[in-house]
Amino acid sequence: MKVALAVLMMFAGLSHFLVPKTFELIVPRVLPFRRALVYLSGVAEAALGAGLLFPQTQALAAWGLIALFIAVFPANVSQALRKIPYGKAPLWLTWARLPLQALLIAWAWAFT
Repeated sequence: MKVALAVLMMFAGLSHFLVPKTFELIVPRVLPFRRALVYLSGVAEAALGAGLLFPQTQALAAWGLIALFIAVFPANVSQALRKIPYGKAPLWLTWARLPLQALLIAWAWAFT
């Protein structure tokens, strides 16, 4: 399960660099430097995911992921409220993602 979360986070982090405009759209409008925030969160996701793989950094990485999941939650809410879909996926997925944040937090918590 730890490797699965690590791979998921590293892939998610990489996607911030592959399709940054997609992520820029969901950054709340009140925040400046959207592209920089997208890249910063991508680096954080990938680095924290990789950190899970090493016993020396596992707990710190898990706590970092928990903090990250909490920090990006406003962007997920903004996405749902502004009706920004995931590509061609149905809009309800943006709302379904919100409770998934709690599951991601619990998943990371298991490795603290």
